[in-house]
Amino acid sequence: MSDTITPGLVSLDVPLGADKAAVIRSLAARVVAQGRATDAEALYADAWAREEKDETGLPGGIAIPHAKSAAVTTPSLAFARLNPGVDFGAPDGAADLVFLIAAPADAAEAHLAVLSKLARSLMQEDFTSGLRAASSDDDVVAIVQAAIGEREAAPAAAAPAAAAAPSAASGLVVDGRPARVVAVTACATGIAHTFMAADALTAAGKKAGIDLVVEPQGSSGYQALPSDVIRDADAVIFATDVDVREPQRFAGKPVVRSGVKRGIEQPDQLISEAVAAANDPSATRVGGEAAAAAAAPAETMSWGARIQRILLTGVSYMIPFVAGGGLLIALGFLIGGVNVNADDAAFTVIKDNALWALPEGGLAQYFGSVFFVIGVTSMGFLVSALAGYIAFAIADRPGIAPGFVAGAIAALMGAGFIGGIIGGLLAGYVAWWIGRFNAPRWLRGLMPVVIIPLVASIVASGLMILFLGRPIATLMVGLNDWLTGLAATGAIILVGVILGLMMCFDLGGPVNKVAYAFAVAGLASASAENTTPYLIMAAVMTAGMVPPLAMALASTVLARNMFPPVERENGKAAWLLGAAFISEGAIPFAAADPLRVIPAMMAGGAVTGALSMAFAVESLAPHGGIFVLFAINPIWGFLIALAAGTVVSALTVIALKKWIAPKELEEAEARVPVAA
Repeated sequence: MSDTITPGLVSLDVPLGADKAAVIRSLAARVVAQGRATDAEALYADAWAREEKDETGLPGGIAIPHAKSAAVTTPSLAFARLNPGVDFGAPDGAADLVFLIAAPADAAEAHLAVLSKLARSLMQEDFTSGLRAASSDDDVVAIVQAAIGEREAAPAAAAPAAAAAPSAASGLVVDGRPARVVAVTACATGIAHTFMAADALTAAGKKAGIDLVVEPQGSSGYQALPSDVIRDADAVIFATDVDVREPQRFAGKPVVRSGVKRGIEQPDQLISEAVAAANDPSATRVGGEAAAAAAAPAETMSWGARIQRILLTGVSYMIPFVAGGGLLIALGFLIGGVNVNADDAAFTVIKDNALWALPEGGLAQYFGSVFFVIGVTSMGFLVSALAGYIAFAIADRPGIAPGFVAGAIAALMGAGFIGGIIGGLLAGYVAWWIGRFNAPRWLRGLMPVVIIPLVASIVASGLMILFLGRPIATLMVGLNDWLTGLAATGAIILVGVILGLMMCFDLGGPVNKVAYAFAVAGLASASAENTTPYLIMAAVMTAGMVPPLAMALASTVLARNMFPPVERENGKAAWLLGAAFISEGAIPFAAADPLRVIPAMMAGGAVTGALSMAFAVESLAPHGGIFVLFAINPIWGFLIALAAGTVVSALTVIALKKWIAPKELEEAEARVPVAA
């Protein structure tokens, strides 16, 4: 690997312009002049685009404009020591130390790691003071190369004494001990700010005497925090400018969110806010489903637990496609009528008509067709999204493309969501396996964007076409034919009972998600002639609303004295969660008392599922609860089934709490005032 910085890339005390645009342009020109980039204006444009998103000035007179650019041929650091300094947007004034970090668009992991080492060094006082005292270009190069590992560094000074543990008066304690905090840092390019924020937070945590562990999610990948560290953490800090990868790992933890620069500039404040959130029962928490596997260290995780985590990730990413698409289809029926797509009329309308050339049905038919077609298109991504994000959960970003392709092939062959699951698993594990190879350095940059997606797509989709697609499609056809046959008999009620039991068994866990995925996958084949999928969707959604509503009814209305104060507070929130079809609203109750709560919830879910089928309730929307009543028919059947199951579950849980081991409940009640 060539030197990242050379004397020709250094400018000491030379005016480069009066503003940051001029400085960046001058440094870009210097990179091109050294033969390390092909187009100075293109490099400047990429760096300036990054600067416009978020200024790169940092406290202490530092600025790090940076970019990945197709114009860069060799990863480079161009350095300028300015006198006077130039404003790069830092809160404490102008910057006199400026690094232009220029990375190729397909930079290999090794190069990105070098550039991130520079960013981390900028947080060290001896590094920046050495740059300010350097008397020549060669001195600067020596200091920087030592920092990024391209030259042997001088012996390190003795480490400072460890910080004292925080006292209770400092506010950085939880339950009388030093707080435990985990953090994630990530910026748009994943080169500089990501690692500087990680180091700033780590240093601040050490100074404060708390246990703080950071996961920098950079462009060169990331090392996931051990699951036991996350499990034991009191709070989470997300100092990010992009989405956190695998956020479900932190589900339920109190969270403080900020941009990545605040992690650099105000780490102490972020830590204080995180500890305050840990001590506040009403603090904002990370949403989503926490996989059961998160409770155990990765190295001891069983295959079953791993598959469960992977499938839950795929389903969680699939739901937005389903929820949005299903609601749009429902709106299409509401506006355009139940026959809006008779004989594919909706697709004909959007192709042949416009606002200035309305169809015979006027605006109602036109807008109904628009909503319907957009919804169907969104629902069409169901299997692809499921497979793509299952593969993502296994192999990270290199798995997404082959997963989506395998899912699309599964859908094309009629293999449905089961085919999507199998295709996603195949694509993910093939991509993960290929990514383990120690490729030559010249090939590493192509691995995640070309080699892995290409080979994994060929293998996973090829297996789906040649061997797996037809048998799975046959299975799906048989299953759908069986359910269609049941719709004409009283046995459809049994299907409702089974689905109701599944929805209430683990309250958003894998069994719940299997029932939900089965229901929403069937919506794509629903029609005026085949209404069974609508019946199944209604039974699943209605039964899924029962647990939080039942616990809300029991804890806030029927038997308040049987529940501790914290559960009564949870019950208030559970009213809204249940009304919106968020089964997870009952998890706090089930976690505290699973042997009594879960059977009671399943009893009510079975009643609701059976009544929903008996009343032939149909739901055109896959999510939303009472907020999509316009998509449910008959509404009276929906409300009766929901109310019956809610009352049954509430009365059952009260009875179980009253007659089964009541002494345990009394002891728990007695401990609450002491804990408070």
